[in-house]
Amino acid sequence: MQTYRSQYRRKLTTPERAVSGIKSGSTIVHGLAAAEPPAILQAIADRVRAGDLKSLNVHSLLPMENVSSSLLAPDLSDCVQAFSWFVSRSSRSAVKVGLNYYVPNHFHQVPRLMRENLDIDVTVTMVSPMDRSGHFSFGTSNDYTSTVARCCKRLIVEVNKNMPRVFGDSLLHISEVDAVVEHTSPLTEFKWPGPRPGDDAIGGLVAELVPDGATLQLGFGGLPNVIAMKLGDHKDLGIHTEVFGPAMVELIKKGVVTGRRKNMHTGKHVFTVAEGTRPMYRFMHDNPCMESYPVSYTNDPAVIAQNDNMVSINSIIQVDLLGQCNAEFLAGSEYSGTGGQLDYVRGSYNSRGGKSILAFYSTAKNGQVSRVVPKLDSGAVITTPRIDVHYLVTEHGVVNLKGKSTRERALDIIGIAHPRFRDTLLREAENMYLL
Repeated sequence: MQTYRSQYRRKLTTPERAVSGIKSGSTIVHGLAAAEPPAILQAIADRVRAGDLKSLNVHSLLPMENVSSSLLAPDLSDCVQAFSWFVSRSSRSAVKVGLNYYVPNHFHQVPRLMRENLDIDVTVTMVSPMDRSGHFSFGTSNDYTSTVARCCKRLIVEVNKNMPRVFGDSLLHISEVDAVVEHTSPLTEFKWPGPRPGDDAIGGLVAELVPDGATLQLGFGGLPNVIAMKLGDHKDLGIHTEVFGPAMVELIKKGVVTGRRKNMHTGKHVFTVAEGTRPMYRFMHDNPCMESYPVSYTNDPAVIAQNDNMVSINSIIQVDLLGQCNAEFLAGSEYSGTGGQLDYVRGSYNSRGGKSILAFYSTAKNGQVSRVVPKLDSGAVITTPRIDVHYLVTEHGVVNLKGKSTRERALDIIGIAHPRFRDTLLREAENMYLL
């Protein structure tokens, strides 16, 4: 019987040899965010550029620099058909001009959709070094990767000593892997925007809605990160989140987040993808309090609802006077994606004592444009339907739309718009027969 180390040595190879068996027409799925494997992706891109591979179908979620500069480089678009399950800064331009196709989804369903709808030839991802029991860790990115790694025809992993080893349902055994590549590179770091007017007001209002002992989900982006920094005086908060970020680390270190009052995974900080900085990745490494699980678990509304006093905090781009929220469409094209927002909006509200909070700045373009609009922009999509919206927060106040009539909710929403736009919004509400 082979030892784990001998299996590792037998499967260890160069990036070029690892990808040599990939054929034209293959469907490839790669690891998410910080788990994009740069050496493997570049080796595949080199084969495409050399004319050795054609008609590849590449599936990404939040494509970042490693894949955008290699396999999804613009000069390869004739040979690579790209699909994004969430639109990132790196892919927005390509999506806008039809060089990358957005796949609408609820994040918790992505593992199932990929497993059932795709015939996956190759999965490539970054993992932590193998331990003595023969296990790698998916590290920062469990999400859909742990599922597609086990339903593809060939799995190639890139071992990076900088990838943190994470507990929970995050382990991958050497026997499940077809090829191993070793490559050390810095993990992708994520930095949020600097302070903005309204941060203190929004953060303070949201913090007042969060009770001690609550379990938190914080969405993707700068505003949820700002809000986390306003929770410093709270006690015994817990984490059950889609995205784990640096602000959460600070709350853990301060003793604000303990997880002691969670009724699921007590004392553990649960997530499915981590996006942060080198200090955060070091904090995560071999930390027994950190646990990652597939997104089909962390974002399942039925699972989320099992956390008492669950509070989800996400951001949106626009809300209209009916209460419909757009968190993903801007200037006529897909800007981000649905992600896990609706997963947590529904799961949190169904939690005993739970709350769903959607926070946003009341204006855009230096105060020239209202984010509260009579009707969502033409062509815009609805990320969170009006019947699901619970709390809305801007720098001008807080409203709870649950159980409100169309008249009441229109007045409430206008009340948290910037004062400069309220008279116009009132007239529009009358024209819509809401008042």
